[in-house]
Amino acid sequence: MASKRRINGPRYGVPDEENPEWTAEMFRDARPAEEVIPGITAAALRLRERLRGRPKLENPKAHVSLRLDPVVIAAFKEDGPGWQGRINETLLRAVRRRRSAAKLSKATPRRSKPAKPKAKTKKR
Repeated sequence: MASKRRINGPRYGVPDEENPEWTAEMFRDARPAEEVIPGITAAALRLRERLRGRPKLENPKAHVSLRLDPVVIAAFKEDGPGWQGRINETLLRAVRRRRSAAKLSKATPRRSKPAKPKAKTKKR
């Protein structure tokens, strides 16, 4: 039967040769990082902001809760992954069609209808 070896990892809180416990003299002689390496804190903040998560989108999408008919959802899910994106594309096309139709209706001059003749009324 194989013997179980206990892996001895570092004991936290116990000083070692490479990282000795600080003495009162070390604390007294310590200086702020900005004083030792000028600009280090600003550089660290810039790096932190740059590396934090995904890059910001120019036009981020809005989170919306929307109720759709089950038939609509099933139809989009049939095509596999990305069904929500396909719904978004379909809605974008509908918006573009509506906008272009609205532009056309504004650009096309309306024909004025001829005035209807007034009905003659008998005077009493």
